[in-house]
Amino acid sequence: MEERKKIVVICGPTASGKTGLSLVLAKKFGGEIISADSMQVYKKLDIGTAKATKEEQTAAPHHLVDFLEPDEPYNVEIFTRLAKEKIEEISGRGKLPVITGGTGLYIESLVNGITFTEQDSDKTVRTNLEKQLQENGKEWLYAKLCEVDPEYAATVHPNNAVRVMRALEIYYTTGVTMTNQIANSRPKEKPYDVLFLATGFTDRAKLYENIDKRVDNMMQQNVLSEAEYVYKNKDIFVNSAAAIGYKEFFPYFEGEQTLEECVDTLKKSSRHYAKRQLTWFNRMKDINWLWVDGKEDYKKQAVMLTEEFLNGQLKDGPAEN
Repeated sequence: MEERKKIVVICGPTASGKTGLSLVLAKKFGGEIISADSMQVYKKLDIGTAKATKEEQTAAPHHLVDFLEPDEPYNVEIFTRLAKEKIEEISGRGKLPVITGGTGLYIESLVNGITFTEQDSDKTVRTNLEKQLQENGKEWLYAKLCEVDPEYAATVHPNNAVRVMRALEIYYTTGVTMTNQIANSRPKEKPYDVLFLATGFTDRAKLYENIDKRVDNMMQQNVLSEAEYVYKNKDIFVNSAAAIGYKEFFPYFEGEQTLEECVDTLKKSSRHYAKRQLTWFNRMKDINWLWVDGKEDYKKQAVMLTEEFLNGQLKDGPAEN
């Protein structure tokens, strides 16, 4: 049996230092970074997605970043297929794949080897769902998903109409829920030997403070221009129009809220998203939590764990810290 390829996964809530840690490990161990983010794939959307800067992308090779136009589709099916290809390429060059991101569904689907079967779109079902979205709104559509597949619905933001409609389309077309599809696609053995590193804060208030600072920095970097670009194209930029970092400014462009109110909403939305991320990653097994605000240097801890992992010295399960 072929030995499983080793990969390092860096996950955790938004604004917890994942990008910085990925650069440290990539430089130290000859790694290449694969983004597990659902929005950083889009060109021209840099600030609102907290994309690695050009300098950071130059410091270490980055993959699945900045390669799609904002009107192109991207989902967990596309991600897992492309990420698998990149892991093969990177490992084939003798380099270490470092998967980095906060989209829990993407990460878990990849490391568990879930294969998504291609589902043909049913135009009648799709048209009907789009009509219901227009007539009844996102909340109504999300409520329908909660009825047929509450487990999957718990992983989807109610405003993410793309994922909600896709899950409903699969269910109405095949009679199989997205939850069952994922479970049925899980192989008996996982495809990779994985080291899970998660960045977090022992004090939740410090995480929220970090999130607020990030939003303030985004405003200084003129995220508003990106948000306006998305707003003007919201009918075709379906994914990004639902993304945190852009949709919160739509009421400002429509004259319904002040800019200050929209910034406050963005901070609240980001904090709520971080809560959902923490819930997701806390239920995953074998996570090694690295505390950014802890007594020990979390980056040194990550280097030590990675060295032990690559040398085959790390025992199964998370290290005690």
